[in-house]
Amino acid sequence: NLIIVIYNLKLALIADGIHPYVIGGMQKHSFYLAKYFSLNGVKVDLYHTSFRNKVSTAIEQLDCFTDKEKESINSILVEFPKHTSLPGHYLRESYEYSCKVFEKFKKSGNVDFIYAKGFTAWKLIEEKQKGDKCPPIGVNFHGYEMFQRAPSIKSELEQKLFLRKPVLFNIRHADYVFSYGGKITNVIKDLNIQSNKIIEASTAIEPSWLVNTIKPTIGKRRFIFIGRYEERKGIKELTEAITQFKVGVFEFHFVGDIPHDKKIIRPDFIYHGLINDEHVIKQLMRLSDVLVCPSYSEGMPNVILEGMANGLAIIATDVGAVGLMVSKNNGWLLDFPSVNNISRSLQQAIDCEDRLLDIMKRKSLDIVQERYLWNDIAIRLIGKIKNVI
Repeated sequence: NLIIVIYNLKLALIADGIHPYVIGGMQKHSFYLAKYFSLNGVKVDLYHTSFRNKVSTAIEQLDCFTDKEKESINSILVEFPKHTSLPGHYLRESYEYSCKVFEKFKKSGNVDFIYAKGFTAWKLIEEKQKGDKCPPIGVNFHGYEMFQRAPSIKSELEQKLFLRKPVLFNIRHADYVFSYGGKITNVIKDLNIQSNKIIEASTAIEPSWLVNTIKPTIGKRRFIFIGRYEERKGIKELTEAITQFKVGVFEFHFVGDIPHDKKIIRPDFIYHGLINDEHVIKQLMRLSDVLVCPSYSEGMPNVILEGMANGLAIIATDVGAVGLMVSKNNGWLLDFPSVNNISRSLQQAIDCEDRLLDIMKRKSLDIVQERYLWNDIAIRLIGKIKNVI
């Protein structure tokens, strides 16, 4: 990739961990922001943690960054507090973490802009409200799942009781709010955030995910699901849907830590367990035809972009920013992840002519190449941040 230094900018990137030291979509996004900010001439104060009191690492020992990237990244380690697992413990931990970030920021926070993930700037925002001098703060809550449809009454109550109020405080008192676009922007606007306060920037992936050749569609379809066994991911409905099909109609692969008692013993259901090795995940994707992501709520899932980059058609729910990536041209959008809707889309993928499915796969790859590579996204994001300073 051609890297062009175009801005003289210093920012604080406040994260609750970075990939691969902390696993999660937010942490992976934080890692790539730091990487591509640095490659495009931005000086980055990276506030991060190893989570749950594991040993943290100095920048010199962060193997995820190259020597060139490390030249522009200042690693500032912040211990993540741990409480008992009583209800609300994550919020208490997150607030205390933001207080520790605040103390460190006051000692070395000479930056032009603060990009904060989730609750990490909570204390900074509080103090700025009291009159403390501080550069512009932009917060990113990614998917705003607490304001999207919940998979159960219990989840809905948990969101209302614990998450919505503190999220509203942070986004309403921050200077700017980041959005992936699509329905995420609509959610933010519905929370009375003005358009001129919203900075839209999609997520992205690296060119190394792009496949050179697409696997031709031949014979029975090969589906793949990658994710946690979590109610919000729609895996319960997915499991019920696929058991309605006869044995031998397709192959269905599951990647993720799925409890043994939730697995279905059939020769065409293959459970690979939790896989952290990207090379293995790429191999499994490249042998598949369709990625299935039937979530109740999402932001802009990395796994969908990764599937598209590996030449897969996509079945996914039209939530968050998913509709920016998936359409009838490269897959099937569910308006709701019901068993019937999932079954119908699976059947359509099974019945789809090989030639037409190959066109969908090619379209997925083209979309990623044209719109969702990290260096292009980072340059546009840097420009938007520069414009609001």
